[in-house]
Amino acid sequence: MAEKKYVYAFEEAYGLGKELLGGKGAGLAEMTHIGVPVPEGFTITTEACTLYYESGKKIPEFVKEQVFAAIKEVEKKTGKTFGGDHNPLLVSVRSGARVSMPGMMDTILNLGLNDKTAAALARETGNERFAMDSFRRFILMFTNIAKGHPRTDMDKMLDDLKKEKGYKLDTEVTTEELRELVAKYKAYYKKTFGEDFPSDPKEQLMEAVAAVFRSWDNPRANIYRMQYSIPYSWGTAVNVQSMAFGNKGETSGTGVAFSRNAATGEREISAEYLPNAQGEDVVAGIRTPLHIDELKRRMPDVYDQFVKTIKNMELHYRDMQDMEFTVEEGKLYFLQTRSGKRTPAAALNNHKRRSCSQNRSSFIRQITITKLR
Repeated sequence: MAEKKYVYAFEEAYGLGKELLGGKGAGLAEMTHIGVPVPEGFTITTEACTLYYESGKKIPEFVKEQVFAAIKEVEKKTGKTFGGDHNPLLVSVRSGARVSMPGMMDTILNLGLNDKTAAALARETGNERFAMDSFRRFILMFTNIAKGHPRTDMDKMLDDLKKEKGYKLDTEVTTEELRELVAKYKAYYKKTFGEDFPSDPKEQLMEAVAAVFRSWDNPRANIYRMQYSIPYSWGTAVNVQSMAFGNKGETSGTGVAFSRNAATGEREISAEYLPNAQGEDVVAGIRTPLHIDELKRRMPDVYDQFVKTIKNMELHYRDMQDMEFTVEEGKLYFLQTRSGKRTPAAALNNHKRRSCSQNRSSFIRQITITKLR
């Protein structure tokens, strides 16, 4: 008898549904299926979350084995090695319940970094600043998100440094200063938890996965579920994706986009772009995003692919889409999409357009039938 499957690569998960894959996982599987450029990855199912609680809040060994087997497949597809000292594979870890709800774990980026992989990243990209910046961000996110510790003190370390040096932007912080911040963050972690920051990428990954499962049972999530009658048994899925780096320099960046104007419903792409940044910079408001025309100015070919892909997604989903995207050294990736929220006026406008389109199609069909008769 075949062992029950708890982990699915995006390309094999299409059609399995939100109940098993969660909303984000189902979305990533569908995006992959229709040819949207999505970073390689896999989904750990909602059933694995249920199993975690049934096993006394522990991830069973056979589930871990499936996760590590899935990582091996991502290594093959990307040509990278998880924890390797050459071309290291780094991943993001995201929660993904079947319905979006508050209290769920935020995304952890750059997982897989340690002294060895950070040095390899610096050497192979020829960009030590990028490697140190990625390492700093990872330690901060892991401490705050996976371990549930407030980020206030660590944020203050960066703010104090910027104030001392007279910097306005994070991007002004030098490579050497970032290296010193990494050392300070590690020391802070050890002081807080009484142990060294985990250097084994597999340990980092399983701690992050367990943190996603734990977030399903946190107070905010429980209150929301009771309020909206969402069964506790549903659980949450976990999505693990190879990293697409928006902070690799001026040919990289990150942004958010709507496939049409959310205020009016007009068929025009509404998007913002932040060069040389990761997703958390946009969400946290650390820097002010620029109009999407900035992407068009810097990389017109990428912009053309961006517009074409968004149009294809709206055509496929038949609804306005709300998307996150990243450009890594001129290569475009979409990280997620979902139906976008809009004003009542925009929704009405969209409904009218759709009705007109349906009526026109019906009219054309009727003419065709009449001619055939």
